Amino acid sequence: MERLGLVGLPNAGKSSLFNAMTGGSVPVAAHPFSTTENHVGIAQVPDPRLRALAEMSKSKKVVGATLEFVDIAGLVAGSSTGEGMGNRFLGGIREVDAILMVLRAFADDNVVGDHDPLDDLHTLELELVLADADSVEAQITKRRKMARNDPMLKGEVEAMEAALECLNAGVPVYRSSLTTDQRRDLRSTFLLTNKPVLAVVNLGEDQVADADELTKPVAAELGDAAEVLGVSVQLEAEASSLDEADRAELLEGLGLGEGALPRVIRAAYQLLGRRTFLTTGDKESRAWTFRAGAKAPECAGVIHSDLQRGFIRAEIIRWDELLELGSWQKAKEVGRLRVEGKDYEVADGDVLEIRFNV
Repeated sequence: MERLGLVGLPNAGKSSLFNAMTGGSVPVAAHPFSTTENHVGIAQVPDPRLRALAEMSKSKKVVGATLEFVDIAGLVAGSSTGEGMGNRFLGGIREVDAILMVLRAFADDNVVGDHDPLDDLHTLELELVLADADSVEAQITKRRKMARNDPMLKGEVEAMEAALECLNAGVPVYRSSLTTDQRRDLRSTFLLTNKPVLAVVNLGEDQVADADELTKPVAAELGDAAEVLGVSVQLEAEASSLDEADRAELLEGLGLGEGALPRVIRAAYQLLGRRTFLTTGDKESRAWTFRAGAKAPECAGVIHSDLQRGFIRAEIIRWDELLELGSWQKAKEVGRLRVEGKDYEVADGDVLEIRFNV
């Protein structure tokens, strides 16, 4: 399972966000470094499509997709040289596949630290950029020597040189001008800023109505490089501790609909390149996770390796079309099931039934 790491300055609210999403119990305090170890938790990916299909099929069991989050020890200025929990922080980021930056916008006299999310962003990026620049400089001379005898390494060396130029200018790789191919060639160097990024601006409860305005500077800074979401983590944490009915009532009463946590989890899921296909029946309705761009046999293998090995075809219909018809049998009777072969690229929201023979 791929992991998404939560990073932030001390008291930005990342541990509270982690607990709210995963049901975890990481200590939360108003002083720095209440989180000194990395914590791993699993979050359910909210999916109204799955619930609707389960109701249609009267499924006895419903199984949603999940996503793994890591709450990483807090960063401070100087982390790239070992300040604070620096080494542990950087090591934690190297082990995840994408980064969720928690940036503080709420003001609280009882909580240590500033509350300018743009400053938080700049501090986080600077430390990661400095660590990456050191990493490239430590590796590039050896790679250049290796490339003299192995032309296959030429692209990797050129990508490292381009990355180093950006990093020395203070620009993280994820929002640099490097091409997709260059970023792919950098994977073997394990750069921290070459990971995809999602930003959450942590708002006070009294700032929720101004979320768009308060997230605008961060969104303008990041441009197309990262999605930015405004979330009152404290409010969401309080809501997540309630049972489903009370939580819905609280969020609805505040005009927040389903709340911000589902948006954060779904955005993280998309960021990791994960997509969902569905299966449904009276015994079980389930959301299955697959990588974007996967073809039908690979998706069949997500269910069971035998289905991929003996794949014959997939019968497919879009989830909303199936709901409109009311049942799989009805869709079959009226000829709305598509028959797709090995070259079909599965789309998010497809409902599948696999035909196979082993």
